[in-house]
Amino acid sequence: MESNQERNLRKEIEEKLNDEVLRGALSRFAEAYPIARAKAYENVEDLDGLRDKFRQMKIDTVANLEQIADKFETEATKRGVKVFRAKDGDALKKYLLDLCESKGVKRIAKSKSMATEEILLNHTLEDAGLHVKETDLGEWIIGIAGHRPSHMVMPAIHLSRQQCAEYFSQELHKEIPVDIPFMVQEARIELRQEFLQADMGITGANFGIAQNGAIGLVTNEGNARIVTTLPKIHVVVIGYEKLIPTIQDAAYIMSMLPRNATGQLMTSYMTLVDGVTPYMAKNAEGKWVEEEREVHYILLDNGRLKAAKDPMLKESFNCVRCASCLNVCPVYTVVGGHVFGHIYSGGIGAILTAFLNGMKDFEHINEMCIGCRKCVEICPGRINIPGLIDELRARAVKEHGLPFAAKVVFENVLANRKVFHTMLRMASIGQKPFQSGRVIRHLPLFLSGMAKDRSLPAIADTPFRDRMAKVAKKIDKPVKRVAFFAGCNIDFVFPETGEAIVKVLQDLNMEVVFPMDQSCCGKPVLGMGDRDTGKNIAKRNIEAFEKVDADVLIFGCPTCAETWHETYLSLFADEPAWLARAEKLAHKVQEFAQFVTPLYAAKGRLDKKNGATKVTYHDSCHMRRGLGIYKEQRQLLDAAKGYEFVEMKDADKCCGMAGAFGVKYTEISMPILKNKVDNIKNSGAEVIAVGCPACMMQIQGGLDKQAPNIRVKHVAEIMAENL
Repeated sequence: MESNQERNLRKEIEEKLNDEVLRGALSRFAEAYPIARAKAYENVEDLDGLRDKFRQMKIDTVANLEQIADKFETEATKRGVKVFRAKDGDALKKYLLDLCESKGVKRIAKSKSMATEEILLNHTLEDAGLHVKETDLGEWIIGIAGHRPSHMVMPAIHLSRQQCAEYFSQELHKEIPVDIPFMVQEARIELRQEFLQADMGITGANFGIAQNGAIGLVTNEGNARIVTTLPKIHVVVIGYEKLIPTIQDAAYIMSMLPRNATGQLMTSYMTLVDGVTPYMAKNAEGKWVEEEREVHYILLDNGRLKAAKDPMLKESFNCVRCASCLNVCPVYTVVGGHVFGHIYSGGIGAILTAFLNGMKDFEHINEMCIGCRKCVEICPGRINIPGLIDELRARAVKEHGLPFAAKVVFENVLANRKVFHTMLRMASIGQKPFQSGRVIRHLPLFLSGMAKDRSLPAIADTPFRDRMAKVAKKIDKPVKRVAFFAGCNIDFVFPETGEAIVKVLQDLNMEVVFPMDQSCCGKPVLGMGDRDTGKNIAKRNIEAFEKVDADVLIFGCPTCAETWHETYLSLFADEPAWLARAEKLAHKVQEFAQFVTPLYAAKGRLDKKNGATKVTYHDSCHMRRGLGIYKEQRQLLDAAKGYEFVEMKDADKCCGMAGAFGVKYTEISMPILKNKVDNIKNSGAEVIAVGCPACMMQIQGGLDKQAPNIRVKHVAEIMAENL
């Protein structure tokens, strides 16, 4: 596997975006998967409880990992298994090559194992002159094609049946029709000889049970079971993260793994291996005699034990390799695992890559994570994949710093409110030659691609901070004193949204103040891993809002709200004085709809109304899965005069913006945006309501190019219309 130093990621992205077979296969699967998974869980009464039990079991296991590994080895040894603990891939390969030499092994049949992919085991065995054949159908096909797996469960998902037929024809030296049952039968015939002639079988394991030293294999083809039973030697390569304490714990895995991986209640084959078993072999005289099969467990470290002791990275041990996170990842479903991956794919793959292969390989592919958190929502172990990626980014920056240009911008512009705001005001003048109304539809020269499929937002002539004095009014006997945090987008791109928020709050008899020293919340800086600059920005904002002594802090942007409510606290974990100040303000943080909805309800203003204008709603990722707010906006829209609220398909799917991602990886962002625009159009709505300014920018830009008749409004603007 080439390192990221040698990869041309832009070229790889372009190739995959032009691969209609890949795009079609991933798109169809992404469409079908949620339905199949939901159906598989229909009769599971307490899925959240099941996930909690599994997660706690994994937490307890990691806390006692070495003792559980000792127990696993002891119990396996009692049952005749030879156990070897491999520090890394080199140690594993040496053990295996020595074993092959001592036992006269010439032919090896393998069943799919990501751990062996991780250390490139097949290449080493083949270089030593051994005949190695993958027997999992998908792995066999990509082996012929010379590809890496593009998915942890379905390694050949990126290939069409026509391409598979070509590879079959190439391998079998005869014309193979594009007929799946026929191809499967031909594969059976071909692989049968591999099973019968193999001297050794190598498998992975879905779990290893310390209680009885058994390993479990979950498959749909049965090849793994044959690999464990026909060859005279069976070798299991299992990572420490697959160890669990008891048989009961395996039940948690079996209840979720098939459902999450492929939408099945149960896979076709569930195999347990708990020691040596007899097999029939011919002796020197040609007679069939019963002999004892050798079983070897190789327990692979390769960075796992270090990760298990890491306060943050140990959470990755909750992964059961179901790949459900890939199945719902908006980036993976556009470019696939060969782009968004090294050995392991997707966001979880980026994390595993960091401690299994090294930070250099992590640093390139981690940018593919859009941070939508759909993976967290569906993960059996509730792994905070985007959170761990943010942690690793911060470590990378701490280790060798930011790129020079980013460092200059962050430290001298974003961290300096006056400089930052002055530059934004200058940009509002400089954009005039390219501006058309409130958008920029065309850019010159090498920048033209940025505005090809979406318009870009224009910076407002007059920012919100310059309008606040006009919109603010004196409130007699206010119910509360509210401080409004606008964030960069509302302040300088959508000041009308800021005006609407203030008007609604004042209508609810709130005194609204706007601290003029407030600036960017720091999320762009923190998202790049620069926590030092992020701290400086946070401190300036905290100081600005402490001065106004408000009862509530209102946010019209969920990203800013979450940054204040959660990220600021983690930033100051090692600075008690600042942590106390951050906590005091964090308790006052309220997102606009979250704050307004119960007040409207108390005043009897949430009665459902139907109007002439259809409006639908887009859930921003930070709002829905970060703050957990999604009902309130719908209640407000249902009660808005003149509007009829309609739900659209996949309302909670990412729009593809994700801050810098939407700019840096425009070519990936645009297909994601197109899906969102198509769903908006199909809803029949004339207005799309959102609660996030960044999503407003993205969706407005897409609609301006693809459906200019549909308007974009912040929920607050629709509420203000009703005053």
